[in-house]
Amino acid sequence: MVKSPSINIVWDRKALDHFKEILSYLSKQSDQAPKIVKDAIVSRLEVIKTNPFICELDKLKDHPNKDFRAFVVYSYRVTYQIKQSAKEIRVLRVRHTSREPFDY
Repeated sequence: MVKSPSINIVWDRKALDHFKEILSYLSKQSDQAPKIVKDAIVSRLEVIKTNPFICELDKLKDHPNKDFRAFVVYSYRVTYQIKQSAKEIRVLRVRHTSREPFDY
């Protein structure tokens, strides 16, 4: 049996801080919402570990690149970069889809 190579999920500090802020905000609205959103995003990232290119190209990136991908869960857009040489997926941003995107 062939074992697939291990890919690590690495969170950029800003992305992790924003994610924590989102969960904190949600906790003021509901007891269940933070857990639901967190579990959904973490679950999607686990699927991405097995196939990093499964999500669409990040169309908000100034210069499109196949290594920058994004997905939306419960109105939260998660942007990540595939770093094949380091065997990692780096989560770059987490933001609500109603917020204005910033350049990168």
